[in-house]
Amino acid sequence: MGRKWNNIKEKKASKDMNTSRIYARFGKEIYVAAKRGEPNPESNQALKFVIERAKTYSVPKHIIDKAIDKAKGGSDETFDELRYEGFGPNGSMVIVDALTNNVNRTASEVRSAFTKSGGNMGVTGSVSYMFDATAVIGVEGKTSDEVLELLMEADVDVRDIIEEEEAVIVYAEPDQFHAVQEAFKSAGITEFSVAELTMLPQNEIELSGDGLAQFEKLLEKLEDVDDVQQVYHNVDLGE
Repeated sequence: MGRKWNNIKEKKASKDMNTSRIYARFGKEIYVAAKRGEPNPESNQALKFVIERAKTYSVPKHIIDKAIDKAKGGSDETFDELRYEGFGPNGSMVIVDALTNNVNRTASEVRSAFTKSGGNMGVTGSVSYMFDATAVIGVEGKTSDEVLELLMEADVDVRDIIEEEEAVIVYAEPDQFHAVQEAFKSAGITEFSVAELTMLPQNEIELSGDGLAQFEKLLEKLEDVDDVQQVYHNVDLGE
């Protein structure tokens, strides 16, 4: 389970590579969530969730407000949520979530990223069955025992609680995301080191040499696709 938290850290650390891109992606997500429901996070759970995630990436308030205001303003821009599944070098598995206003463009760019990196696209379900949808929430300043007691008092069921470096990480079913957060907030904890709905691999593989180089190239190419929001995989990238 510990490796899973490292994967989350790696993903969060990637924000430093291109902060403006991270902000743009969250702006798009917030706009879509606000457009599809009420532009008020208190009455729109999907919007509230995206905003909570954005805060863990230090997305400025003015970017969040701008995206919500755009949705309030009646913009007719529409986006489709897409999921692609594929295989990288040496049997590695990759899931790509995208948010796009041009399905053909995004499909072409994602397919190109796979083929130019020694991988190939798969059909729906060819990879995702080897991953588990999971809510991951991290807090600092608490021990795992304290977190367990806190969640038990709130009658919240979780899969696991792990101490990793300076944080305690809670793994739960996706539908328990808000229940876990509310339990923490009721205890006075309002800041989270990570707050994600992610896809965690049931098993990880290790790559080396050319296989690892090709896989890292695949990740870079996918990150360069503007419409890609999230990339999940089963490769242990180490520390």
